[in-house]
Amino acid sequence: MEFGIQPQIPNSGLQILNSNPLVTIKSPQEIKLLQEGGKILAEVLREVQKAITSGVTTRYIDGLCEKLILSYGAKPSFKGYRPEDAKKPYPAATCISINHVVVHQPPSEYIIREGDVVKIDAGLIYKGLYTDSAVTVGIGNIGKEARQLIETVKKSLHEGIKHARAGNAIGDIGYAVDRCVKRKGFVVIRNLTGHGVGYAVHEDPVILNYGKPGSGIRLQEGMVIAIEPMASISSGTVIQLPDDSYATHDNSLSAHFEHTVAVTDKGPLVLTV
Repeated sequence: MEFGIQPQIPNSGLQILNSNPLVTIKSPQEIKLLQEGGKILAEVLREVQKAITSGVTTRYIDGLCEKLILSYGAKPSFKGYRPEDAKKPYPAATCISINHVVVHQPPSEYIIREGDVVKIDAGLIYKGLYTDSAVTVGIGNIGKEARQLIETVKKSLHEGIKHARAGNAIGDIGYAVDRCVKRKGFVVIRNLTGHGVGYAVHEDPVILNYGKPGSGIRLQEGMVIAIEPMASISSGTVIQLPDDSYATHDNSLSAHFEHTVAVTDKGPLVLTV
C-alpha cells in the first residue's frame, strides 16, 4: 500500500541512519517477528485468492480477509488509517482495486465479474510490527495482454527484490523493476511508490519503481522495505478518484504486486511468503 506520506515513528528501541533521520533499522529479533507476521499475511492472501471469483462482492472479500487476520491474533493495519491526502480514515482491512483502478479502492457492493483484473492489497500488525503485501488476480478469461501484464509485474517484483542488498542503492531496485516492465511494452506508474515499513504502515524511504543504478540512498542491513511495482498497459500516470483511489488516466488495465523485504547479511529476505 502506498500513500507517499511522512510516517510517525516511535522513538524507543530504534537505530536511525545518520544521513537519513527517518530511515530506521530493525533488530534481528524484530525481523524475526516481522517474518512471523509476514507468514500470516501470506497465508491470509493465499486463502483470500481462492475466494476471488465472479459473483462475489469486494466487500465480502474484505470481510473474509479481516476475519482471517483476526483469527491469527493479528490486526488489519489499513483499517482506520488516514494518509495526508485522504478525506477520511480508510474504512476497510484491504484495498481491492478493479481493472483500471491501480490502488486504494475501498471494498464495496461491486460484484466481481468474468474478465476483471483484481488487485488485493492488505497489511497487518502482529506483535506491534507491520507487514504489507499485494497480489493481482485475473478472473476467468482476461485475454492475452492482461495475462502478460500480470505476469510481467509479478516478475518485475522479483527482479527488484534481487537488488535489495546492503550496499546497493534504492535506484538499483527501481531500475530493475522499470527495465523488466518496459521489455514487455508496458508502463510503470511513476507517481505511486513503495516505502519503508515495520514500525508503521509507511516509513521512509520512498521506493520508486524506476530510477538510475546507484542513485538514491544506500541500503543497509536491518532496513525493511515494501517493494511494490505498479504498471499498466499504456499509462504511466494516475488520477485520484472521489473515493481516494488512484486510476490510470487513460483507463488502461493495471496490475500491482508487493512484498515486505528485509535487507540482511545474507541478502534480501522476503518476509511475506
